[in-house]
Amino acid sequence: MYLAIREMRFAKGRYALIATIMVLVSFLVLFVTGLAQGLSYDNAASIKNMAATHFVLEQDSNHRFTRSQVGQQELDEARAVVGQDNAEPLGVRMTTVSPAEDTQKIDVTLFMVNPGSWLASTVTDGKAITAQSAGQVVVDQKLAKSGVTIGTVLVDQASGTEWTVSGFVQNESFSHAPVVFLNEQEWLALQAGSRAGAVSTPEYNAIAVKGADDQVSSLSAALPKTEIITKSDAVSAIPGYKEEQGSLLMMIAFLYVISAFVLAVFFYVITIQKTSQFGILKAIGTRNGYLAGSVSLQVLLLSVGSLVISVLLVRLFESVLPASMPFQLGASTLALTCALFILMSMAGSLFSVWKVTKIDALDAIGRTAA
Repeated sequence: MYLAIREMRFAKGRYALIATIMVLVSFLVLFVTGLAQGLSYDNAASIKNMAATHFVLEQDSNHRFTRSQVGQQELDEARAVVGQDNAEPLGVRMTTVSPAEDTQKIDVTLFMVNPGSWLASTVTDGKAITAQSAGQVVVDQKLAKSGVTIGTVLVDQASGTEWTVSGFVQNESFSHAPVVFLNEQEWLALQAGSRAGAVSTPEYNAIAVKGADDQVSSLSAALPKTEIITKSDAVSAIPGYKEEQGSLLMMIAFLYVISAFVLAVFFYVITIQKTSQFGILKAIGTRNGYLAGSVSLQVLLLSVGSLVISVLLVRLFESVLPASMPFQLGASTLALTCALFILMSMAGSLFSVWKVTKIDALDAIGRTAA
């Protein structure tokens, strides 16, 4: 440790340059990771926020809500298996709405949930809807940026149905579109408006279930013409989710590799420049383990120091980022990212450690004398 710190204090400029590069790379890794997590949450916030463990969908729907249709019979059978309070109907429809007397169009996702059930989101502003509320909806707070307020009348562009906003909820989105919650009465009216004749019983897109593994197995036997998927399967099936996350994760992986490579090159060059010094130290009895540990300690100190600065910079940027940019970097994700960065940095130093162990004292001293 003495040798590592002493050398870093002596060659401040050299190690400051390496530290600066490591700060920039680690900041980029943390920022892209936070962006990936933020986009992931924004794409599927409403599904991730649900207390459901599984979803019952129509067979061959490819795990997508919008391709599925289940009815009251499936809901009754699901409740008979997992309990009356552990199965709730869920309707999902992508549409476009516009405030009355306004030409602005807003892409939203309609969610039909029973008000007061464990699927319903908590209203943060205004009042919640009830099962008897006619022509009223609660919407995600993002719509406020488009000029929507409590009392605003939203017109569905597809059916011409009008709803009055009675309240706002937070962090509710699906496929990057803010969610509009409506009750079963409005859902039934919406279905009646999209087809000829009246609709006596509603059709849902899925059944949200809270159940143990044995109950899910029984549910599969009771509903053979359906498919039962987990919450993570439902999230992954959202259009564009896997492609978006795959691209971002590939970028993060390359950043890790680049950081390890850059660090490896810097320290390898420095090690070559100090070949004669290492040779003299070996000649006076310094062990390979001590010299290799000195190099590894320098890498560790630079990695930890750069991460501390990077975390502070990321938190600073996070505080000034606009609300429209989804960014999340939780404690667990931050800890994992930092651990992986340190691991890749230490892996990049192995070339320098290997070079130190291969230095021959007599050859190094001979080159110095020459």
